[in-house]
Amino acid sequence: MRRKVYTREHILKAAYELINKEGFGNFTARNIAKHMGISTQPIYLEFNNMQDLKNTLVEAVFKDLSENVFPVVRTGDKLVDLGLNYIRFAQEKHNLYIALFIDDYGGGEMMHEFSSEYFKTLVQSEDKYHDLSGDTVEALHNGAWIVVTGLASLMSAGIIAPSDEQIIKVINETIQGVLAKKDTYIFN
Repeated sequence: MRRKVYTREHILKAAYELINKEGFGNFTARNIAKHMGISTQPIYLEFNNMQDLKNTLVEAVFKDLSENVFPVVRTGDKLVDLGLNYIRFAQEKHNLYIALFIDDYGGGEMMHEFSSEYFKTLVQSEDKYHDLSGDTVEALHNGAWIVVTGLASLMSAGIIAPSDEQIIKVINETIQGVLAKKDTYIFN
C-alpha cells in the first residue's frame, strides 16, 4: 500500500486556504491537519514549528502579492496603482486581507515590513521620486499606508463606496501632501 506524501507545498496550500477562510485565530497544526484530513506529523516534519509555518506562509503570500497583485498597471503611476491594487485586494480577498493586515494574530508587522521594502523599491524605480530622502520615502509610505488601509477597511465594512476616480484623487492628494512637506520630516 502506498502512503500519500504531503509536501511543504501541500501544507502551505492548506494553511493558505485556512487563513483565507478563517483568519489566523484558528491557525493551529491540528486545524490545518484536519483541513487536510491528516495527522499533524507531516506538518512538523516540514516545518520547525507553527511560527515557521506562519512566517513561510506570509512570505509566500507577499511574494504572490508583489509579483501578481501590486504591480498591475491601472493608471501608469506606480504608487497610485499600488494603492488601488491594495484596496482591490482587500475587496476581493476580504478574509485574507483581514488575516494578513488587520488581525491581531496575523502577519501585520511582517506585512508592514514587506510592504515598506516593496514600497521603497517601487519609489526608487520611479524617476519622479528617486531623489527623495529616506525620511521622505518613509513618510510617503506611512501616509499612503494609512490612507489606503483606511479606505480598504471602510470599503470592506460597507461604510463607504468611492469610485476609482475618487480613490485616485485621495491617493494623489496624500502623495502631494507628503511631498509638499518633504523637508520637514525628521525621524529620530
